[in-house]
This record gives sequence, C-alpha cells and structure tokens, in this order.
Amino acid sequence: MFKKTLFQLHWFFGITAGLVLALMGITGAIVSFQDELVEWLNPTVLKVQKLDSGMLSPAELVRKVEATEGKQVAMLWVAVDSDSASRIFFTAPPGERRGQLRHADPYTGNYQGDVTGLDFFNLMLRLHRFLAIGDTGRQITGACTLMLLFFCLSGLYLRWPRKALNWRAWLTLDWAKKGRSFNWDLHAVAGTWCLIFYLLAALTGLSWSYEWYNKGLQKLFSDNPHAEQRKGGRGGPPAGGAPLVADYEAIWASIQKTAGPDLSHYNIRIPPAAGLPATVFYLLKTSPHDRAFNQISLDPATGVVKKAERYDEKTYKAQLLTSIYALHTGSYWGMTGRILVTVASLTMPLFFITGWLLYLDRRRKKNQVKQARQGFSDAPNEASSWLIGFASQSGFAEQLAWQTAGQLQAAGMPVRVQPLAALSEDDLERSSHALFVVSTFGDGEAPDSARGFERKLLGQPLGLNALKYSVLALGDRQYPHFCGFATRIQQWLIERGAQSLFNPVQVDSGDPVALHLWQQQLSQLTGGAPSANWQVPSYNNWTLEQRQLLNPDSSGSGVYLLELSAPTHSDTWQAGDLVEVMPRQSPWAVEHLLEGLGLSADSLVHLDGLQETLAQALTSRQLPESRGHLVGLHAQALVDALIPLTQREYSIASIPQDGVLQLIVRQERHPDGSLGLGSGWLTEHAPLGAAISVRVRRNSGFHLPEEPCPLILLGNGTGLAGLRSLLKARIAAGQQPNWLFFGERNIAHDFYCREELQGWLASGDLARLDLAFSRDQAQKVYVQDRLREKADEVRRWLADGAAIYICGSLNGMASGVDETLTEVLGAEAVQGLIEQGRYRRDVY
Repeated sequence: MFKKTLFQLHWFFGITAGLVLALMGITGAIVSFQDELVEWLNPTVLKVQKLDSGMLSPAELVRKVEATEGKQVAMLWVAVDSDSASRIFFTAPPGERRGQLRHADPYTGNYQGDVTGLDFFNLMLRLHRFLAIGDTGRQITGACTLMLLFFCLSGLYLRWPRKALNWRAWLTLDWAKKGRSFNWDLHAVAGTWCLIFYLLAALTGLSWSYEWYNKGLQKLFSDNPHAEQRKGGRGGPPAGGAPLVADYEAIWASIQKTAGPDLSHYNIRIPPAAGLPATVFYLLKTSPHDRAFNQISLDPATGVVKKAERYDEKTYKAQLLTSIYALHTGSYWGMTGRILVTVASLTMPLFFITGWLLYLDRRRKKNQVKQARQGFSDAPNEASSWLIGFASQSGFAEQLAWQTAGQLQAAGMPVRVQPLAALSEDDLERSSHALFVVSTFGDGEAPDSARGFERKLLGQPLGLNALKYSVLALGDRQYPHFCGFATRIQQWLIERGAQSLFNPVQVDSGDPVALHLWQQQLSQLTGGAPSANWQVPSYNNWTLEQRQLLNPDSSGSGVYLLELSAPTHSDTWQAGDLVEVMPRQSPWAVEHLLEGLGLSADSLVHLDGLQETLAQALTSRQLPESRGHLVGLHAQALVDALIPLTQREYSIASIPQDGVLQLIVRQERHPDGSLGLGSGWLTEHAPLGAAISVRVRRNSGFHLPEEPCPLILLGNGTGLAGLRSLLKARIAAGQQPNWLFFGERNIAHDFYCREELQGWLASGDLARLDLAFSRDQAQKVYVQDRLREKADEVRRWLADGAAIYICGSLNGMASGVDETLTEVLGAEAVQGLIEQGRYRRDVY
C-alpha cells in the first residue's frame, strides 16, 4: 500500500511540477556557462591588453570612472594581473536593487563599451529562480524544488532492484526495448545517473527559495551561527545621516596586507551609508574553486580591518556553506563538475516527457478497460437484449465476452453479459439472441465455473426454438477433444431447436485470425463496417534480476526461483494471476541453424516493422531440425519462412508488494538431453539482466474469495508458485486460518521455500503444513494420500466455510486430489463446492 501511494504521488507531482522543473533545468544550464558565453559574444569588450606598467590601484580606477560617469561606485570586481575587464557597479537609484554596470580596462580606467547578451542571461536567471514573476514565482519554484527532492527519493525507492549490488541493473539502458518499456527504462536509468546532481541542486537551491531553510543551513553549517543570524538583521544606516567616506587607498592597503602576494581576484563592496562596514571578498591563486571566497570586513573610511575570515581556516561544513553556489553549479569540482551538472540540467525535460508518455499510456489502458465494461453491469434483462454468456478458466474468455459486448453496443444494440454459471432456464428461454464465448478446460472439460451449468442445464429439454445464437470456442489443439465443452453446448442448442446465426468460430491458443473472423461475423450482424482487430495485451520487457536453484542435488530436473523486475508500475497483478512469457532461442541453436546456409548472423532484416540482425530475429522463431528446404533463401526470406514462437504460461509466485514478480520454473528435458524452449530460456540461456518478454494475464477463477474464509491449499512441484502468491496475499491481509498440502520427491532436496514455509508455520500464518515426499519411504506417498489421511479435519474446515485451491499437474496430483475429495465428501458435495466457487484449480 505504501509503495502504491508513493507511486501515485510520484506521477501526480511529476505531471504537475515537471514542466516548471524542465524550465528550471534548461535555464539553469544556460546560466551555468554565462561568463564563457558572454565573453565569446563580446571579446573586444571583456578582454583587455595587459600593460607592463601594471594595473591601476582601486583608488585610481574608482577615481577615473567616477569622474567619467559622475556617479559613486558601489562595488568593484577586479581580476589581478589578467586580461579580463573589471566590472564596476554604481550606486543603485532609489527603489532598485543594483545600480548600473560598466566594464572598464583595469590598466587605463577606460570604458570598454556595452556588453551584448546580458539582458538575455538576466532573463534566464529570473526564469530559473522565480519564473520572472516575482515572489509568486519564487514560491512556485521553491515548491517544485521540494518536489524534486521527493522525486529523487521516491524514484530511488520505487526502482530499487532486488539485486541492489548489480550495477548493471542500476545504470545500463537496454536499447532493444521499445515503446512503454523503453520509456520506463530511460526514465529510471537516466534518473539514476542524474540522481546525485538533482539532490545537490535541490538541497542547495532551496537556500534561495526559503528564508527558514537558509537559516537552518546557517545554524547547521556555520562556525558561528549566532553571529551569522545577527549579520542578516543589521538594518539600515544609523541615525545622524553622516556622509559616506571611502578611502580606497587604505582599503587597498588592507587587502594587500591581509591577502598577501597570491591575490587573484577581489571584490570591494561599499556600504550604502556611513557607519556600516565595507566587505571585501577575494580569491587566492591557490583557492580550490571560484567560490572559495575569503572575506574581510573593514571600515571604509580608514581601512582598519575589523574581521578577516579565510576559507582554508574554516571547518569543512562552514566551507560547504560558503560554497553553496559552487555546489549548485558544479564549479566546486572545477570544469568537470560544471559540465556534468549542466548535462544533468539539460536532461530535466526528459523526465517530464517520458513521465507524461508513461502517464498517458496508463490512462489510455485504463480508459480502454472502463470503456469495455461501461454500461454492461446494469443492462436490462429483456428478450430484446443480446445475451452474452461466457465460461472462462483463466480469464481470456471473459475478456473476449466483454469485447464482443462492446462491439455490439457500439452499434446501438442492447447487451447483457453473464457467466454461464449465473444463467437460468428462464434466461435462455426468454432470450431471442445469444452469443456464447466458451473456453474448454483440459481435454474437453468445462471450466470449473461452468460445471454447474453443464450439469443443470445441458441435460434439460428446454424449448429454445426462438433463440438465435452463435459460439466462440476457445481451446488448444494439442488436446484430443479440442473445444470439447463448446461443442457439447453447440450440439445441445441444436437439439433444443435453437437457430445458428453463423458457424461456430474455433480459436486455437488465441489465434488472431480466428478472432478477427468472429469480429467480421459480428459486423455482419450489426450491419456496421468490420471493426479493427481487437488489441491483445502487449508484451513488456521485464528484467531478469535473480535466478536461484531451489533443489540442488535433486534426482529430478532443476527447479529455479526467478525474480523479474517490472518496466512499469502499471503492470500489476493479483494473487492467483498468470504470466505469459515469450521465450527465445538460445544463441547456439541459432548458430547451429545458420551453419551451412551461407548467411551472416549480422545481416539486417525487418521483423514487425523493426530492423534487426538475422541472429536477433531468429531467436523469436521456431527452428526446424531439417534445414534442406531453407537452403538458398536470403536472410529476409528465411525469417519470413519460419513460424513465430508461442508463449508459455506460468503461475505467479509473488504479490505486487514484494516489488518483484517471481516464478518457480522446472527445467524440461527432452529425450536427447536438450532443454525445453521456455524453461531453457528462463533457467539457463537468458543471462541475468536480460529483458524477458512478459505479459500478465488475469486468472479470475483462481483469485482469493471475496469474503475471507479458511483456506485449504494443495499443490505439488512447481504448483507451489500459485499457492505461494495466495498465501502471501492472505498473510499481508492478516487472513487466517491457512492449511497447505505440498508434495515433491525428497525432503532433503525438493522442499522448496522451506525456511519461508516453516517460518509461516511458526508464526501462525500457516495453521497446518502437511508434506508428501514420495521417494522418502518404500511406499510412495502423494498429496492426495495426505489429504485422505486428514479427511476428518478437512470435513471440519469445510463445515466452517473453507475453500479449496489446487495448483499443479493436472495428470497425477490434481486428478488424484479430485478423486480423493469425491471419495471423502461425495460427488454431490464436490460439485456443490465448485458451483459455490469454493473449489478452484490452476492446473496444467
């Protein structure tokens, strides 16, 4: 919750204060090299010829310019023994902060002429400090500077990688990423590079925004904070109105005596009235930076030194206080520091732009979801409205049902969307038009949520002669009974006299061509033009942060705990959800294919509108064992001839509060010893720090119950992943009791997440933990055996309202548990649990 709130504040402040900070960054960068730029624009004005006769003393220089101008000098800037013109400020007119500026030759006292560009740089400085709108602007820039501090600290927390010591995770940009993923990566990585500079700029810049902050700095860093505070409140000239007298000869003598022969620059500031001290700031040839000022306070009439402060005699903290401007501009570290700070300042608009792009993308996706569901929940239950019934195991059919409803409603047709489990005989008999979006689970079975519909309605002799319908069937052709449940619905509707609007559309593993055919058929029903293809959620590039072998020395295949960091905080999930991972071919597999084809791996090809090398493109294609039919093809033709890889599904093993998406993946081994494509890519071939193409998929059928209740969780092997996410969510919400059954081969090697599970057991977050390690005794023991042993306790939990969740292998554990529950509870009781949503499965 804290992280989510922090993120909301981060983006909200970013899209509001970002433009002001971008302006401050650009203007600050321009002003940071003002002296060099002005000198470049005015070489004849700001540069003088050095004379052997030497420079004029301050008294001679002041006397000459005052005689020429007819005004009194208030401040004098001189670079000793240099070819730079001196800057002379005259007394300010009433009501103005600073008087006229003139540039004079320190060797002759002659004016050098007017300087071009100063008005522009003064405007840039006013924009940088207070948006050129006075005190109101100062308050705005001050508030935005405080927000910059918040951005730095919250951004650091939000992007903190799981493997914090991996510098690549912090500082490297993956140029292969595209779209939103690249924008997020650029935002985060560039922010890390600029972090220290922005913190420094904000912490120093606030001293010009807020008096309370400046006083706090004085109190913390000054060697004599009380004197500093008194200095700031000295007020106006003393009563009496005595004329001001400034003896520059005496002042110059005191400067030379105090500074010594290493004097490099001096700045004399005459007070506005008699009775106040004059101030001299000076630099030595050995001064560490251009703001390492030494300071003299003296009587302007006599030159008597009242106080002298040397930079090198101050404590380190007081030196930092003196060097606030140098720290702010980077000159504290010389030219290198100035360049780095300037580059960081120029980068400020990047965060405003990428932040807005990320925000607009999130907003667009949220609007799409809202638009897809808007107005459907309260649709009228009338015969004239189109009934859209869905049966979904993992959420995909539900998603397509809402998209179907959206297309019909856009054509002005009334619709209502309901799960099959909620349909009654009356709903079907009263409807004149119905569309069924139906998923088949496993080998021809109904999704768990639709078992009740199949049992109660499919066998009933309803009269549906007035119903016109069609079916969108979702399945996987690797199963013999492809779309079996949808086929049974189709046959039953025909038997009951319903009339088909058009032939059923069968979709194999989300085939986009079949989905578009369904859209075209809907367009013919509505009389509208064919709609654009439904947007399938896009893949994002997540970063593989960590890979840990969970079962070293196991007799089975390796099982790994993987940690992926998100490219954006909009990609979130609930406990029980799935991810679809797009695998990649290993480099050696691509190299093996190219051997003998006479093609260079570096040849450029086009794939999905982007240019890539042939080797990169082939990693996303199915590589045939036989290459004979590929010989003679050029690089582009080779890529076009190969079929794209398909995604692999995995249960998520973590919750968003963990800050990372975790998977538990078992290596699949082929008979020849080679690794399976998906598991091989994730567990071996993908290096740490690699981009993994991932999209989160809602699995509403495996979410936690809406109302807290006791939970019995059963799983084996990598099925622990989905159960672990549920347990984490329950523990985070403080929900109990929880009971876990877990099974694997050997307790010595295959007890995944042992410390975590035993810790939950010790803390009471797990009320019970029953384990079944099949190879640790002569007779094999499985999860269903432990369930049978605890039958009486299971009945008591179920009587108290418990729900059962199963995650793991369908053939073996899940089917065994199903049989055991039927044996222990009875088939009718198990069916009742399914229909009540108290028996949920995520099995494969």
